[in-house]
Amino acid sequence: MNMPNTSARHFHIGPASIGGGPLLWILGPCVLESEQMALDIARHLAQLGMMTGKSIVFKASYTKANRLRSDSFTGLGLYEGLRVLEKVRAESGLALTTDVHSPEEARTAAGVVDLLQIPAFLCRQTDLVVAAASTGKPINIKKGQFVSASDMAHIADKAIGAGNSKVILTERGTTFGYGDLVVDFRSLPIMRQAGFPVCYDASHSVQTPGSAGGRSGGKREFLLPLMRAALAVGVDAVFCEVHPDPERALSDKDTQWLFDAADRIAGTPHPTIAGRHD
Repeated sequence: MNMPNTSARHFHIGPASIGGGPLLWILGPCVLESEQMALDIARHLAQLGMMTGKSIVFKASYTKANRLRSDSFTGLGLYEGLRVLEKVRAESGLALTTDVHSPEEARTAAGVVDLLQIPAFLCRQTDLVVAAASTGKPINIKKGQFVSASDMAHIADKAIGAGNSKVILTERGTTFGYGDLVVDFRSLPIMRQAGFPVCYDASHSVQTPGSAGGRSGGKREFLLPLMRAALAVGVDAVFCEVHPDPERALSDKDTQWLFDAADRIAGTPHPTIAGRHD
């Protein structure tokens, strides 16, 4: 399959940028557990960015809306979470991204964060995509576990129809049977052929959904190998969740990376990125 290396759009995400240039790193905890933890991670990532010259966006969800069990931790909530994210920006200077789950949340979160993330399970929700795009903020649409790579162009067109072409498309694995995901690396050039920057979600691609007794498990040992594979294929961004103590994380503990070893992620060699050397 000979896919052309179509140039992706270039746009800014706060002080960061994506498309046709250096790799963008989207790093941070799965969910906000406390203000102090968020600040500790953000300060470390900001220092890493200054030391390595890497462009980093801080990611954390104020709420995780897709928990399997009703007693699972879901986060700090919309308003408290956005307050913490504002403090993260003030103290770290990093650009921010977070999940949004409804049109109302998208409009509220757009007042704080630089990049709105559409969760994979909600990627086909037209009202949500249009509302997020209508804020004028860049949006990151995660490819649903049930959606083909070629169909993602139609979802991105919803944002363009709302007057916003600042769209990132993210690969995070496809459902394969029960309790497992498989990454088809053809999806990266297929989505990029549509003209959008593409991101590889290293954390969620190694999930094993619902496999850990009422929660998602995962195979962290494959995180770096699969990320290297995505970098070799060519991407514009890498998404990876990091945590001070992954084994005690309140969400996705099996697929988060130790935050003070984030240099192993951001320092990973990548031969080609969107057709350029970084």
